Amino acid sequence: MALLTKAPRGTADILPESAALYRFLEDRFIETATAYGFREIRTPVFEHTELFNRSVGETTDVVQKEMYTFNDNGGRSITLRPEGTAGVARAVLEHGLTGDAMPLKLFYITSCYRYEKPQAGRLREFHQFGVEYFGSEDPAADAETIALADGFLSSLEIGDYSLRINSIGCPACRAEYHKALKGYFEKNLDRMCGNCRERFGRNPMRLLDCKVPECHEIAAGAPSILDYLCDGCRAHFTGVQRQLNVLEIPFEIDPHIVRGLDYYTRTVFEFVSDALGAQATVCGGGRYDGLLQELGGKPVPALGFGMGEERLRLIYENARPENDELLPETDVYLIAADDAAKDTVTRTVNDLRRCGMNAERDVCGRSVKAQMKYAGRLGANFTMILGGDELAKGFAAIRNMKTGETGTLPLKDLASEILIYIGDYYLSQLDGEDDGPDEPSARSAPENAPGLTVLRGGKDE
Repeated sequence: MALLTKAPRGTADILPESAALYRFLEDRFIETATAYGFREIRTPVFEHTELFNRSVGETTDVVQKEMYTFNDNGGRSITLRPEGTAGVARAVLEHGLTGDAMPLKLFYITSCYRYEKPQAGRLREFHQFGVEYFGSEDPAADAETIALADGFLSSLEIGDYSLRINSIGCPACRAEYHKALKGYFEKNLDRMCGNCRERFGRNPMRLLDCKVPECHEIAAGAPSILDYLCDGCRAHFTGVQRQLNVLEIPFEIDPHIVRGLDYYTRTVFEFVSDALGAQATVCGGGRYDGLLQELGGKPVPALGFGMGEERLRLIYENARPENDELLPETDVYLIAADDAAKDTVTRTVNDLRRCGMNAERDVCGRSVKAQMKYAGRLGANFTMILGGDELAKGFAAIRNMKTGETGTLPLKDLASEILIYIGDYYLSQLDGEDDGPDEPSARSAPENAPGLTVLRGGKDE
C-alpha cells in the first residue's frame, strides 16, 4: 500500500536522534536565560492578522509574501505567527505586565511559520529561541541582552562566530537618512532588482538588506546611517559600545545591518558564523522602543533577539559531528530467562524507573539471546539475567557492558541494590576511577532506600 501522504514542503519531522540535540540546545538556552533573570512566556501559535501588519510592517517581505493567513470559521483574518516578538508584546499589553516593577525580562522557545523557499537551516515551519526585555532605555540593557546571546553561543563551543552591531536611529534620524538614501539609490534604481524598485518609495532602508549580488554591490556604496544619527541616538550607540567593551565582548560596527522587520529602532545586532561554509546569521535582534505604543499601549523602551534552532542545530552538528552522548542512555536492561522471573523483572524495572533510572525489559517475546542483542542495540550500560535458578538462590549477576566486569546482587530489595551498585559505578567515573564498585555482592541495601518507599502509592513494602 502506497504512503498516504508526506510532510508538507518546508516542514520536517524531528526524529529521536535529532530531538535529543534539540532538547540539549533548548535546555542550555533555558539555563542561560534563567541565569540572566529572564522568565518564560508562551503565546498562541496564531494571532489576529492586524497584529503583524502593525508590528512587523506592511512593507516587509514577511507581511507581503511570507505569512500564512486565513479566515477562521467566524470570518476573522488569522495568521500563524511569523516571529515571536509581536505576540509577546501583545500579551504584555493585554495582561498589563508593564505595570509591574521594571525591567520585565521574558524568554520563549517557539515555532514560527513563513512561506519562503526552503533551504538548509531555513524551513517554512521553524523553531526559535527569543528574549524580550521591557522597561529600560539604558545602553546597559542592550549590552546585557547581547551578552546573554553571546554566553549561550559560547557555552555550545561551536567555533568562531562574530558580533556585528549598528544603530538605525529613531524616526527623526531616519527621516533625514531616507532622503539621502533615495537620492543615492535613485541614480542606480534601473540596475536593481524588482523587489528593490518596489521598496524604494516605501522604505529605502530595505534596499540595504537585498541579497541579490548586483543590488548588494550597489548598496555597499550607500550613505551610512551613522552619519545621520541625532545626538541622543549617537550617545546611546556610544554607550552600547562602551558596555560591550566593559563585558569584553568583541564586536564590529556594520552600518548596513538594518534587520528585516520595521519595528526596530536604535541598536540592531547580528551574530554571524561561517561554520556552514557560507556566512550565516545565527542570531539577530535589537531595540523596538516604539512597538508597544504602535500596538495601542504607552511608550515603553524594549529590545530583544531571535535565534533559529534549525540553523543552530546544523552549526552544532558541523562543529561536533559525534554527539551520540546526547541520546538518553539505557542504564540497565533486565532479562527474564523464563516465565518464573517475569513478574520480578516487571516490578523491578518499574521501581527503577520511578527512581529516575532508565531501565528496560523485553515486551516482544524475545529469547534470552535476542534480548542480549537488543540490550546491545540500546547501548545498555548494565544487564542482569533473572530466571528460576536466580530466584531459588536469592541472588543474580549484574554485568557492566562497557568493562565486562560482573558482580552479584541479592534479590531482596533488588531495585535498591541495583541503584546502589550502578550509582557507585557512575560516581567512580566522575572521580576518575575505573575499578568499579567495591565488593557489591557483600553489600546490602538500606531497609528503606531513598525514593523507594513511595514507589507504590506511598506505601512501604
